[in-house]
Amino acid sequence: MNVFRLTGDLSHLAAIIILLLKIWKSRSCAGISGKSQILFAIVFTTRYLDLLSSFISLYNTCMKVIYIGCAYATVYLIYVKFRATYDGNHDSFRVEFLVVPVGGLAVLINHDFSFLEILWTFSIYLESVAILPQLFMISKTGEAETITTHYLFCLGLYRALYLFNWIWRFYFEGFFDMIAIVAGVVQTVLYCDFFYLYITKVLKGKKLSLPA
Repeated sequence: MNVFRLTGDLSHLAAIIILLLKIWKSRSCAGISGKSQILFAIVFTTRYLDLLSSFISLYNTCMKVIYIGCAYATVYLIYVKFRATYDGNHDSFRVEFLVVPVGGLAVLINHDFSFLEILWTFSIYLESVAILPQLFMISKTGEAETITTHYLFCLGLYRALYLFNWIWRFYFEGFFDMIAIVAGVVQTVLYCDFFYLYITKVLKGKKLSLPA
């Protein structure tokens, strides 16, 4: 644990809470990609199967349970509770173009050819691109609600902070995980354009839009 990992975890948690509150308070999931949320649910499920076999710390266990629970709660709100407000026409990204290649890559490139390790690797790769359906949806609709942009900013900030976490661990612990670092860089790069628009538009009170 270090300051970058802690603030990264808090930023990630803030993103999830912002999204849930947005949906619950507005009684609508308009502008939210259900496909991205399904991918995140898959990410947490495949990554945290070790909950059934190992215990690291109370903090670690609690965070994993919270991530999994919130991910499925979000999917439930989008596809069941407020299904009538879900914009499926604009949420049209072909997620199979992400899941299938990522699954193949996880089998080919991993730390250890075991079931749990392949699933963990799959989750790392999938998380790096899971936000693409959401960004695609914003690009297709032409704009995003302010609260949705806050969610995306916190989510991107979490990944950026985790890159600093890996740097910290390399210099102070000698720990280096190439798979996690490369996936983290890819994910952060995907947010770069959004970060620029967030700073230049949203923070100035303007609506955010992505180039089509």
